[in-house]
Amino acid sequence: MTSAGFNVTSSLTLVGFSSMSGHSSLLFFVFLLLYLFVLFSDSLVIYIICSQRALHRPMFAFVASFLLNSLTASTLIYPKLLSDLLLSGAGLVQVSRTLCLCQGFLVSSLGGSSFMLLSAMAFDRYLSICHPMHYAVLVTPAKVVLMLLLCWMLPAILVGVSTLLASRLPLCRAQLDRAYCEINSIMTLSCGGAAAQLSGIYILLIVTATVFLPAAFMLFSYARILFICLRRSRSFSSKALQTCLPHLLVFFNYSISVYLDLMLRHLQSNRESDTTLITSMLILVPTVLNPVVYGLKLKEVFTHVKRLLSCRRDS
Repeated sequence: MTSAGFNVTSSLTLVGFSSMSGHSSLLFFVFLLLYLFVLFSDSLVIYIICSQRALHRPMFAFVASFLLNSLTASTLIYPKLLSDLLLSGAGLVQVSRTLCLCQGFLVSSLGGSSFMLLSAMAFDRYLSICHPMHYAVLVTPAKVVLMLLLCWMLPAILVGVSTLLASRLPLCRAQLDRAYCEINSIMTLSCGGAAAQLSGIYILLIVTATVFLPAAFMLFSYARILFICLRRSRSFSSKALQTCLPHLLVFFNYSISVYLDLMLRHLQSNRESDTTLITSMLILVPTVLNPVVYGLKLKEVFTHVKRLLSCRRDS
């Protein structure tokens, strides 16, 4: 402790699943199976999109990029959870502040870029359905690359600044009521003051820029698509809505997770069981459902998945 009264320790404590200490072995195997499933399913869909020339279109480029985000985030979270459960059971876990900040930066920036990628998919569907005659001119390969770079770089830059701010904040507490690290939770451990308030405002701006604005844009785009579909033939509407359904399912999946996370922060719950339950859901549901939705609901992808799996079974 310094004379200012704050903790200068270089390590933090993750509560994780300490309220479920009697089920650490079960949790380990559940997380392991889920991680293997996510690895296989995400990799399979990405491989199919990359290997099939017929799928080399803007929408599938965004889908593959989104699943790559999901795969990367899973690799950042699942192995750490597995090692913590294996080495510490479901008890408290010590982690260095530097490693916690690194994981928080990567998880938060990938989360923001995922929402931006979903908004890029909505924009692509809007142009394809509402302006089909100009689609090829408006959505060129070069513009797709620029959109992908924007979706990845903007959240990384914004979250990078917040990570730098979080690294400079003095901490009065060292225990995170989470199973993994993320920037906003680290900032809640600070001692307050003007720097902490500034960091909190900046976090709100980041969430607005990378979550709320993309979500509003997505809702506007799909509302416009629905309006156009209501004025067209049934066959046109059915085909258009079928291509939008997977993106909407994934969007609502992510939105519900973010909403519950924000509710958890707002209520400032200190009950470990509630924190563990919601944190587990936020980790599991999006990463598991993403490849299932895109693998089963996108007809072009599902056709190739079925063909590939049937060929392997026959051989």
